[in-house]
Amino acid sequence: MANLLITGGGGYIGSHTTLCLLEAGHSVVVLDSFVNSHQEALRRVAHVAGLPPLTPAESGGWQALSEGAALRVLQGDVRNPGDVGRALSQQPVDAVLHFAGLKTPAESIREPLRYWDVNLRGSSCLLEQMRSHGCRTLIFSSSAAVYGLPDTVPIPESAPIHPLHPYGHSKAAVEQLLEDVAASEPGWRIARLRYFNPVGAHPSGQIGEDPLGPPTNLFPLIAQVALGQRPSLPIYGSDWPTPDGTAVRDFIHVMDLAEGHISALTHLLQRSEDTLLTLNLGTGQGISVLEMVRTFSAVSGHPIAQRIQPRRQGDTAVSVADASLARELLGWSSRRTLNEMCRDGWRWQTSNPSGYTAADSTRA
Repeated sequence: MANLLITGGGGYIGSHTTLCLLEAGHSVVVLDSFVNSHQEALRRVAHVAGLPPLTPAESGGWQALSEGAALRVLQGDVRNPGDVGRALSQQPVDAVLHFAGLKTPAESIREPLRYWDVNLRGSSCLLEQMRSHGCRTLIFSSSAAVYGLPDTVPIPESAPIHPLHPYGHSKAAVEQLLEDVAASEPGWRIARLRYFNPVGAHPSGQIGEDPLGPPTNLFPLIAQVALGQRPSLPIYGSDWPTPDGTAVRDFIHVMDLAEGHISALTHLLQRSEDTLLTLNLGTGQGISVLEMVRTFSAVSGHPIAQRIQPRRQGDTAVSVADASLARELLGWSSRRTLNEMCRDGWRWQTSNPSGYTAADSTRA
């Protein structure tokens, strides 16, 4: 079993991956600023993983220790060398999984300086600290946003990189930085994982997606309409060149995505030679916005009122992964269906209509 550092482990994808790693018996240190995530998510991760409750640690932060897996949580900024160095010093670290960053395309258009600062400077700081602490194995949370308007669909990893917004540009820049670092000296083992559209939640209903502020992703918006928390779902464009006029995306269950990280980690740790992998993580199946709405409505038993809005800057008509390389190299492929995505997402939303907020407030 490995000793791991996870940046951004309190976020949506980070928390689900942390849970999977703990259940696999790994020892995990989480570094998170909690600017756009929740400490409560990690309390629940410890509970679902069968660990003792998180308690204050003498070295700072919180910990949940067992005879097998262990979870340590530190609050800190990935841009701060002291915070990153402290996290890497908690235990000898075999690998880092880097989720920390900003991720909303529309917001990145309004705040490009902030996105470049957090996403690129944070990654650079992390790499510098990894090198000084003797750790050269990294899994990077990238995005299908690096492709922009694809020439072919499904999109292979060899497709041109043409981001449409600062968020995508910042992810592409970190990918280039990782390539340059890997070429600069021996010993680096790096996986750049390009996600498509993660949705759903852990089947327990204990952890899920809880954005701070108004949601921008489709799935939590649909769930809030079904719960009656908002009157209607905005659909951005009904005139796309697709069968029903709405955008088509490759939606992947967040648990499939988390398991993809386990497969990538196993692959990297088994290799002694230098490695630089670039892999799509998706289902390879396109689902339109209206198809997702119909399925969620059927699963939840609630109608989803809609209102058509203009297309958003930076959107594309179709984005679907060619995930064959991940299947070939890692033996990984998505397993969960659209119904399961909607079922697990609805269970999370009905169990936590205010997300983690109520639990956070009782612990404040």
